[in-house]
Amino acid sequence: MKATGEVNNPYGDDKVIDSCSLFGMMNTKGERFSSSNPVRAIANMHERVNGLGGGFAVYGIYPEHEDLYALHIMYLDKGARKDTEKYLDRSFIVLLGEEIPTREAEVWNPPLFWRYFVEPKGSQMQDRQESADDYIVDKVMKANGKPKTFVLSSGKDMGVFKGIGFPEDIAEHFCLEEYEGYMWICHGRFPTNTPGWWGGAQPFNILDWSVAHNGELSSYGANRRYVETHGYSCAMQTDTEVLAYAFDLLVRKHGIPIQFAAKVLAAPFWDEIDSMSQSERSVLTALRQVYGSLLMNGPFSIIVAHQGEMIGLTDRIKLRPMTAAIKKDFVYLSSEEAAIRLVSPRPDRVWNPAGGEIVVGRLESPEILQVALAHHTLRDAR
Repeated sequence: MKATGEVNNPYGDDKVIDSCSLFGMMNTKGERFSSSNPVRAIANMHERVNGLGGGFAVYGIYPEHEDLYALHIMYLDKGARKDTEKYLDRSFIVLLGEEIPTREAEVWNPPLFWRYFVEPKGSQMQDRQESADDYIVDKVMKANGKPKTFVLSSGKDMGVFKGIGFPEDIAEHFCLEEYEGYMWICHGRFPTNTPGWWGGAQPFNILDWSVAHNGELSSYGANRRYVETHGYSCAMQTDTEVLAYAFDLLVRKHGIPIQFAAKVLAAPFWDEIDSMSQSERSVLTALRQVYGSLLMNGPFSIIVAHQGEMIGLTDRIKLRPMTAAIKKDFVYLSSEEAAIRLVSPRPDRVWNPAGGEIVVGRLESPEILQVALAHHTLRDAR
């Protein structure tokens, strides 16, 4: 069997140097909107990508099944689907399984995509004495270990659509104009140190956590070893995958507030910590000591989504770009301001977050949480 990257990579190589494109758009009142503006915005940054990856994570798209886990699964052949569906029937109550609608588009060698709306089997959870979310994570990790099977998303009332092609072509392939959601995060990929293939496209997801990433993690080996000691398994051949698991581990499992999770991943330098107040110094020192292996070294900017929040974060010296904006009930995050202004020509406010600064848009609140305001420059866009 050929390596996965060779099967799906039309260029036959696995290292191309350039940048990626990110775009996120959220309605803070939870009002659902179509793919039109997100697709236009990410397509406006076409020159940042090379057609070896594009994708979308959409929240609020399955209101009729909002209490069920929605598993989006990619199969590299029909035999993999048959085997995995037997596994799903043993592990879950499957309320609905169906092929994800697709159409012909400028994408390369598309595999099969199915979705399943499921509930955990209560008896198995009780035997293992674990929560429903932990049960889902365990089953997803095991499914990803099967040959030619990859779970692309596993949250409630959300889904990931991604593959080999430019983002606008991926949107065409998955008929995204037929969907509506209150939050869309979008990614255009230009692979650097890892293969361009259907499973390696972004966003990456676990439960309702999705991450789109521009950059690379030189700390990936240490980061991967750390999350794998907590039950996660990295199977997608791309460093970004570890970011999704890190957020799930820190925020969901360990109960760390999102602003402190950001200080784990993009930790301040020690001389900055030494200049802080005693209380801040104590907290940040403890985080560095406990979670030192989750410090993300290397250039990165990321957009992270989970139910009710859209989060932007860059590395601590901001080696990759990010712009944020608000317009009435909408929050925007983007690699380029031009993409925001294409869909919202006159935002109320637009700014460039500082390195290591977190920006969070929250559902049912028009306010933006800004950490490290002393380093934050905000200008009136009008």
